[in-house]
Amino acid sequence: MHFPIALSDAVWPLLVTLVFILAGLVKGVVGLGLPTVAMALLALLMTPAQAAALLIVPSLATNVWQIRPWPALWPLLRRLAPMQIGVCIGTLAGAWALGAPAGAWATACLGAALVGYAVWGLTGARLTVRAASEPWLGPLIGAATGLVTAATGVFVIPAVPYLQALGLQRDALIQAMGISFTVSTVALAASLYFNAQYSSASLGASVMLLLPALAGMAAGQHLRHRLSPVLFRKVFLASLIVLGLHMVLKEMLAP
Repeated sequence: MHFPIALSDAVWPLLVTLVFILAGLVKGVVGLGLPTVAMALLALLMTPAQAAALLIVPSLATNVWQIRPWPALWPLLRRLAPMQIGVCIGTLAGAWALGAPAGAWATACLGAALVGYAVWGLTGARLTVRAASEPWLGPLIGAATGLVTAATGVFVIPAVPYLQALGLQRDALIQAMGISFTVSTVALAASLYFNAQYSSASLGASVMLLLPALAGMAAGQHLRHRLSPVLFRKVFLASLIVLGLHMVLKEMLAP
């Protein structure tokens, strides 16, 4: 893989490994955030397309784990199927129309997505979606999420606010986010492959980064009982705002 920042070959693996440890730590403490943190930090070092390629295996593995328990999966999957179809269509259509997320526009879009997600989380705003609206609103939200995924590699907006608006119990909400993130990860991998941005070297590196991500998650789950998850989440979201604004302003002010 080609990296835009000139650092020694020995430094790159260390930096990327530390990013996935930190991303796993955040997911272990607050229950989500591994793809978001990984994309936010890796995009400071490489293009969003390169960052997304490294993300695929750790994101897929941790989110498949999150969709348990299996007996409760199928009813929820049937309910969310229209949304997930929209995710796939939106991601692939976005990949066809926009190409792989790279360049100034992709970095700025990623920064804007991070800020939007963090502001939503900090405000604590909650919407309510009626059951009668799900058949038509779910596919629209899924398609919008897919377009954001194709443009930025981040798949939390507007998927997470929508899932929170469904009135699911805590365990069902965590499982629903696992379903959505898993489908988005597979769709993202397909879009990168179609745009010739997912090579065997990227896959191999992504597989190797699974262990640091799992180690970070284990550490985060251990720390969850010693830290305030609410305070940690606020610090995490505030950090995303800083990172996102940095990305946007850097590209806006670039000569």
